[in-house]
Amino acid sequence: MPPSSEFPTGLGPLYELTTPLETRSISFENPTGARGGGGRAASPLGVGRKGAPARFVAPGETVDLADIEGPGTIRHIWMTTSLTPEAMRGLVIRAWWEDQEHPSVEAPLGDFFGFAHGYTPPYESEIHSVGERNGLNIWLPMPFRKRARLTLSNELGKPTPLFYQIDYTLGDRHAADVGRLHALFRRENPTTPGRDFEILPQRRGQPGRYLGCVIGVRPLSPDWWGEGEVKMFLDDDGDFPTIAGTGAEDYVGLSFCIQQTPFRLHGANWRERDDRIDTGRVSMYRWHTLDPVFWRRELKVTVQQIGLAATSRPPATFEAYADLFRERADDWSACSFWYEATPSAPLPPFPPLADRIADLPPGHAAQT
Repeated sequence: MPPSSEFPTGLGPLYELTTPLETRSISFENPTGARGGGGRAASPLGVGRKGAPARFVAPGETVDLADIEGPGTIRHIWMTTSLTPEAMRGLVIRAWWEDQEHPSVEAPLGDFFGFAHGYTPPYESEIHSVGERNGLNIWLPMPFRKRARLTLSNELGKPTPLFYQIDYTLGDRHAADVGRLHALFRRENPTTPGRDFEILPQRRGQPGRYLGCVIGVRPLSPDWWGEGEVKMFLDDDGDFPTIAGTGAEDYVGLSFCIQQTPFRLHGANWRERDDRIDTGRVSMYRWHTLDPVFWRRELKVTVQQIGLAATSRPPATFEAYADLFRERADDWSACSFWYEATPSAPLPPFPPLADRIADLPPGHAAQT
């Protein structure tokens, strides 16, 4: 599933054959991506006969996925590993651009590849596609000028299998201020009533483009949880934002609660329960590729923690409806994506393993 024409792919028409770009790919079969460097390992069938398709990552180990000299652009990443929710939250992907000391991408594997709670049915969006048994794909272009370095860390207490492939081009012409991909994971379990959950804490100092986010919600009390409005504070905004939505399910392009409806740019890839609209985990997403969100100096993205008290009959007026609003505390997570030039400010502190894997769905749910 190729990215939309809004993405800065740097590629011409599909039929254009003359290009300065070189096609490369990195996997365990060719860990450097060098020309003629693939398929050299031996198996019992002989040299070059599926000698290094995968490996196990030991507990506490960090694997170097790629270390590429630019200029270039990562075009696609495919990966698969253990199917458990714990693996999807306990394996951490990080990326550094241009020799910056701190990573620009730091996220659990599952959330980076498009789903919260460590589980999703098969689905695809503009950014991600996930197969029935966790064939993970991301299609966001990741440009770099001098260097791209990606790692995967196993923070679990047991070895974990890893298959992967990173497809990229070399020779791309990128300006010094080209946007490098950033990704941040946050979780509050529980949130605080009356205090908005920060999907993306404030970024300051230079222009950027907000791409969107993957959001997970685990309701902690009955009744509808999604009346909170998503707000985007741009540049010189003070107490009040430039962009103010109308509700959590409205932000992801749905209405009247959450339906399991994954669309190209918005939707919910998983709703845990079909018999109740207000209980059970939800994984949902929103991509701003066709309705861009630019900032010049600052951006902050939040969502209010507001729900709706139960009622036996629908309110007849909006005033009666508003009387049902209640501040709530629930379990929220978000993996946000954006482009920003380097050098960029460090990401906020990454949640420890115990906080990331707490209250995940049971393991059997991830394999059905």
